[in-house]
Amino acid sequence: MGSQPTFRIRIALLVTIVLTFASILSGCATVGGGAPAPATTSVQTLEYYPYQVKGYQNSYPRKTILILMPADVRDATGDSAPLNGNPAIGVITDQSGNITQRLYSPPLGPILQQAIGRSADEAGLSASSSTDVAYKPGIKNTTEYVLESKIRRCWVKKHRGANGQYGPVWRTTADFALDVSIYKPPFSVPFWTGSADDTYYDPPVGSFGLGSEDEAGIYDEPGQVLSVALTRSVAAIFQRQDLRNLMLEDDIKSR
Repeated sequence: MGSQPTFRIRIALLVTIVLTFASILSGCATVGGGAPAPATTSVQTLEYYPYQVKGYQNSYPRKTILILMPADVRDATGDSAPLNGNPAIGVITDQSGNITQRLYSPPLGPILQQAIGRSADEAGLSASSSTDVAYKPGIKNTTEYVLESKIRRCWVKKHRGANGQYGPVWRTTADFALDVSIYKPPFSVPFWTGSADDTYYDPPVGSFGLGSEDEAGIYDEPGQVLSVALTRSVAAIFQRQDLRNLMLEDDIKSR
């Protein structure tokens, strides 16, 4: 009879050990095969790359142009919602398409305003800036033209594909688009309207003569890829032959 308590204790300990081990295995399965970890965040640097786009430099008359503060008219809900005042500009995803990092940038208006001003100076114009967002007709400015713009798209996605010969293969796609209206004060009818957009891929598929699984990207950060799309979109404003012709004709008439 004296051995029965000892036997029961041993059974109880064995049951405890089995249940503990099962709990550990269950926990491991949840971590390894459950929901993906929450996405981290990153504030990327967006900038204009001077003279990256060539062919339009110094092709405009030396006219003055006021660059208004661009308006960000993109949808700002869901994945595109801002974080602490920083607008969303993209995501990084894993092989399964899960978002592992959400990307943000400082406010887009000042970045794009400076970019348009730099590009206008490259074109041969003399640019200045204003904190105003919308053009105010009926007011005679000291500048000959006023440029108003709206940001329609500004998004980058970096995706990890299957492993290639040299390790993980990453592909980044950046998309940027804006609408532009140029006015000649004090008139309310736009002097010129247009849009500019660009989609840039890093790496450019097939550009290096390698298989798609072994191509390497040019840029390390997704913000750099988006900066290329931004630069090319802004430069596309002043690459437009119709805008150039209008300003050249206007320059002749004003003499």
